[in-house]
Amino acid sequence: MEWHDEGLIIGLRKHAETGVILEAMTAAHGRHFGLVRGGRSKRMRPALQPGNQAALAWRARLDEHLGLYAVEVTQARAARLMASAAALRGLNLLASLLRLLAEREPHPALYASAAHIADHLDATEAPGLLVRFELALLAELGFGLDLSACAATGTREELIYVSPKTGRAVSRQAGAPYHEKLLRLPGFLRDDSAVETPPEADLRDAFALTAYFLERDVFAPRGLALPETRRAYLAAIVTNR
Repeated sequence: MEWHDEGLIIGLRKHAETGVILEAMTAAHGRHFGLVRGGRSKRMRPALQPGNQAALAWRARLDEHLGLYAVEVTQARAARLMASAAALRGLNLLASLLRLLAEREPHPALYASAAHIADHLDATEAPGLLVRFELALLAELGFGLDLSACAATGTREELIYVSPKTGRAVSRQAGAPYHEKLLRLPGFLRDDSAVETPPEADLRDAFALTAYFLERDVFAPRGLALPETRRAYLAAIVTNR
């Protein structure tokens, strides 16, 4: 068995004396593990870092085996990202979100989005990109929100709330009597052309929105809590503003 693909390195763990088991999110083969022999050598260690992009060749006798990776880094981001606490924590959050996906299950759109985010984790637009990634992840897992029209009236104007029960948008007028029970919907989440550096209040509302549905529909059913990496990232971006 053999395939060649591109991938974003998201994790490593030691194996035996000199090897590492590398975890990558790949374009066509999903989240995939493989053994890199000699991966802890002085020559290989700088290349095999989370955040780097790589051309990967995977080989195994049978498809269900762990297999061996041959790795050639095509974009070295790790050193740059390590210089920023917010970027490093953002990378950890991105990796923890990708680990919600089943192994070896292709998600090409999420892979492309993750690679784009990795390029911008040390930029001002990173928080907006990450919260949109959480929305995309919810949709990919079958829990997408419907932010296109008001659940009560069908209008597409002044959609400023989301129903915590249905995950559907609610307009200002329809939601007014129940506003304390509804989640806030920042406008930038509905507008794909919006500037990706929204105000802190909008980012806070956006991450609260995705946190509610991630916890209810994804983490809690698996017996998990929201990852600590998420709290650490939110604390870092508030500090940086």
